[in-house]
Amino acid sequence: MTRPYAPGYRIPTDLLLKAYASGVFPMAESASDPEVFWVRPETRGIIPLDGFHTPKSLGKTLRKNLFDIRFDFDFEATIDGCAEKREERRSTWINAPIREAYVELHRMGHCHSVEAWREDRLVGGLYGVSLGRVFFGESMFARETDASKACLVRLVERLKARGFALLDTQFTTEHLKRFGAVDVPRGRYEKMLAEALKGEAVFYP
Repeated sequence: MTRPYAPGYRIPTDLLLKAYASGVFPMAESASDPEVFWVRPETRGIIPLDGFHTPKSLGKTLRKNLFDIRFDFDFEATIDGCAEKREERRSTWINAPIREAYVELHRMGHCHSVEAWREDRLVGGLYGVSLGRVFFGESMFARETDASKACLVRLVERLKARGFALLDTQFTTEHLKRFGAVDVPRGRYEKMLAEALKGEAVFYP
């Protein structure tokens, strides 16, 4: 379910947090489109934290310690990396109002990045919203093979260590299914969400 939202082309952070708490999130048609619409999918993608799976080949890569994984080191560079046009994705849903809103959420402590660095270059990462004991994954990117996957593994490790109860991926993809992502019906998801919003887990520091 979607509906347009474009008053002043800004997304108030209090509205954004209320939307997440009710199972709704914003998207844009493209980076150049200043309007935003709200999405409430019939089925929701999640990765059960106790069912997360690291593919064998990725495990070998992680043991080589190719990447320096950092948290909230350069959030704005991470969201910009996620918004980059790539060969497999010519457009992005991260427009100016969305970027501005998530940068503000980051300053408020509600939005975080996991970043893969190599030789002082940002080579991959992901970001998402933290609310209660829920982490809502938003987007990820990689400039080197396995960089974003390494970030996902470290994200799950941190969520489990810090008492998070739900990792939301919005939708599932074949890529995410390799890590254990599943679809759940909206009604069941919203019950899981309500339960996971009870209490508080601290993502960073």
